[in-house]
Amino acid sequence: MSNLTLYSTTAILLLDASDGSRIVAKYYEPPHAQPQSQSGAPAHATASGLPPQLNAKNNFATLREQKAFEKAVWEKTRRAAGDVILYDSHLVLFRASLDVILYVVGPQGENELMLSSLLSSLYDSIAALLQHGQIDRRAVLENLDLVTLAIDESVDDGIILEMDSMTIASRVSRPRPDVTEMPQINEQTLSNFYSSVKERVAQRILQGGI
Repeated sequence: MSNLTLYSTTAILLLDASDGSRIVAKYYEPPHAQPQSQSGAPAHATASGLPPQLNAKNNFATLREQKAFEKAVWEKTRRAAGDVILYDSHLVLFRASLDVILYVVGPQGENELMLSSLLSSLYDSIAALLQHGQIDRRAVLENLDLVTLAIDESVDDGIILEMDSMTIASRVSRPRPDVTEMPQINEQTLSNFYSSVKERVAQRILQGGI
């Protein structure tokens, strides 16, 4: 069944390419998701008639479940020839860069082209934010705040907000000081400042003595 809702993203992961360990992980679920029944189906799913994306809570509610999913996905993709797999009823798109792998995970029936566009824009925005323009583990850890903000600007509660990499990068990049507007401090500047202070002190002394 196709996903006819805005909730298109299950998770965004950035894993170490060498061992699958987590660098950054964001999991999403609709804020009004229903708890699942013991059979695995969302409670009241049939009665409400809503798509599974709106009914089911995230299958990775605990850290243990998340780590197990990440390890399994890494095992499936580390030697994969393509850039998309279907795993455990999830559509997993990925892109490797040096020593890290970026993943976008969505429901099985999600639009693959849309998730692929999200993956590309997120990859490009993160690369633009890092100093050398390449995504590697060290650069990500040194700029973890920017990487996290880029993800948050792209997806919120599983809803894709922005897929323009330059827009995302401009929103989260640190403001750079304008060197041209900073005053130049040299010996002449200090001398002028000292003379000005000396004159003011002399004027106050004279005014006090009158």
